[in-house]
Amino acid sequence: MDTVKRPCEVETGRCSELPDRLYRWALFTIVTALALTFNAGLRAQNPAPHPCFEVLTHRMDVDVDGAPNAYGPPGKPTLDVLMNAHYLERGDQAIVGYLVDGRRHPILQGPKDPFPGYYISQTAFADAANHNERDPRSYVDARNINYVVRGDEARRRGVKVGDFVAVYSKRRQKAVFAIVGDTGNPTGDEGSLHLLQELGYPFHDGRSGSVTRPEIIVRFFPNSNPKHMFFFTQGALDEAAVKLGLSHDFSDVDRMKRVCARAAGQY
Repeated sequence: MDTVKRPCEVETGRCSELPDRLYRWALFTIVTALALTFNAGLRAQNPAPHPCFEVLTHRMDVDVDGAPNAYGPPGKPTLDVLMNAHYLERGDQAIVGYLVDGRRHPILQGPKDPFPGYYISQTAFADAANHNERDPRSYVDARNINYVVRGDEARRRGVKVGDFVAVYSKRRQKAVFAIVGDTGNPTGDEGSLHLLQELGYPFHDGRSGSVTRPEIIVRFFPNSNPKHMFFFTQGALDEAAVKLGLSHDFSDVDRMKRVCARAAGQY
């Protein structure tokens, strides 16, 4: 009787290799998938560097705009004098530090506001979720948030209000995160009261002094806040900057400049 040959007996050599090939292919597929998953996790934990550039300020004046007690009627204790609320701190220029009505009269805070009877101090960056321009809470509070003023150079290089920055004091050897919170000074040589205090300077209002030497470096991260995230605490701002993978490491400025330059080519 003729016996029927099973498929594996037709070409014994090739058939015996089939399970090994399937095993190796399955193993390769699994290893590749694990490697891709691992690399994706690393990228999520270590985002690609964001484009940036650095500016050495010539000086740094204290900006108190956005603080609800920044300005008020004569006789009230305020953080700054009314002259400093004018553009370029000149009395013949427009008032930019607080809200005024159509007759250029200051708009006062109401009884439910933080400082009733004081003027409503504004900043260029505001809370997009708060549509009430007369709410003092909708502006960046210079008492609680690190911010810098955007100058002409930063504007020309694509920086928008709300973008993140890192600020470093060469004298104090300290670096912090901040945002671009205001405009109105072409030089950009201004920072919030909280920023200068965090850097270690003993200022307590807009009249108590300035950093008069070129010792503060601002690292700008253009287009780093496209969702216009607004912050009420410095802790929340710092957390957001870290999640974005931004750096306030100034220990090797030349290396960081190279990192910023390479990142600019990736965006």
